[in-house]
Amino acid sequence: QVQLVESGGALVQAGASLRLSCAASGRTFSSYPMGWFRQGPGKEREFVAAISKSGGSTYYRDSVKGRFTISRDNAKNTLYLQMNSLKPEDTAVYYCAANRYGADSSTAATYYGFWGQGTQVTVSS
Repeated sequence: QVQLVESGGALVQAGASLRLSCAASGRTFSSYPMGWFRQGPGKEREFVAAISKSGGSTYYRDSVKGRFTISRDNAKNTLYLQMNSLKPEDTAVYYCAANRYGADSSTAATYYGFWGQGTQVTVSS
């Protein structure tokens, strides 16, 4: 069992940067590949980024490549999402999740078994 708590969401202007954090409880954080998802207003939840257990491999949706960076600190049981050059279309609730069933690069939410409660990111134009 892993409990996840996101933080760092805010209201920012286009072009700004934010860093989201996801604090995990328990001693098994390093056992799971992890991911970030988001759900914008009136939209379905979508994959944003994923990272392997060691942090050595990362994966991104095309629209955030070059702007977002996923990372993890297994010693601190924390997952991060550095978001630069934010755009209004990045507005969403952002969720971190632990990948229980799929490969490191899994983008489908069904492979992720533990979820945080989400943190709101709003980007104004």
